[in-house]
Amino acid sequence: MDLRIFTEPQQGATYDDLLAVARATEDLGFDAFFRSDHYLSMSGDGLPGPTDAWTTLAGLARETSRIRLGTLVSSVTYRVPGILAIQVAQVDQMSGGRVELGLGTGWFEREHEAYGIPFPAKRFGILEEQLEIVTGLWSTPLGSTYSFSGSHYSLVDSPALPKPVQPRIPVIVGGSGPVRTPALAARFADEFNLVFPDADAVDGRIATMHAALDAAGRERSSLVLSMAHILCVGTTEAEVARRASAIGRDAAQMRAHGFAGTVSEVVDRLGALREKGITRVYLQVLDLQDLEHLDLVAREVVPQLG
Repeated sequence: MDLRIFTEPQQGATYDDLLAVARATEDLGFDAFFRSDHYLSMSGDGLPGPTDAWTTLAGLARETSRIRLGTLVSSVTYRVPGILAIQVAQVDQMSGGRVELGLGTGWFEREHEAYGIPFPAKRFGILEEQLEIVTGLWSTPLGSTYSFSGSHYSLVDSPALPKPVQPRIPVIVGGSGPVRTPALAARFADEFNLVFPDADAVDGRIATMHAALDAAGRERSSLVLSMAHILCVGTTEAEVARRASAIGRDAAQMRAHGFAGTVSEVVDRLGALREKGITRVYLQVLDLQDLEHLDLVAREVVPQLG
């Protein structure tokens, strides 16, 4: 099972804070460092303010050497697809081919208001066209051009440059929608993320995604199934409670909805998910100063997962 560190920098983090977490992620043997792509805190003052996701990942691309890097997820409202394709391909070059792109419709209207970003009421069609354009630009052979005409975007004879290092940058689509999102993932994605599901919703979401793959005539094994949840692990009950309190959460609530509890509890939870077919998890880390938290997972949880 791949274990990835997932951060929410809009809640308050500098680039140096993120660099420290990314370096710990690499040094401790985790698979990847991912971050959200938001410009406004959902709670608190958000000081010192937001950092741009792809600017951050460009810096980390030059200051790490092994871990995968990506967004969970970038919003289609922030960037037009041609520019997004250039940005992500460039960061892929800067990292030596370690980038992944999570792309979604966006949902946080308030941050759009705060920074003057248009927030259309209907965004699913925008997501569909962006996925088609971005992957189309990357896959256009050198020396050929790419054109597209849709309801939201039009590209005419694009040189489709620069090219990423990877033959295909992995694309992540996620969500809880029962029809349209799984169908879109079956068309374009390398990975489907179940986001933050309740425990009793996991089986249903997996079944829905499998049905979409079957309908598209695609092998189920060709799509990685992943899941993100908040992380709160401790060696004792007191340590679990302390870490929950540090991020303003209740330990009992986190146990019910996250990767939370003692080491053995979290190992059991992850093992059960692996049995269901979840092969990758994103450990949402909210206290970026608590690097001992990551060390504990690397020392005590990872070895028990085999």
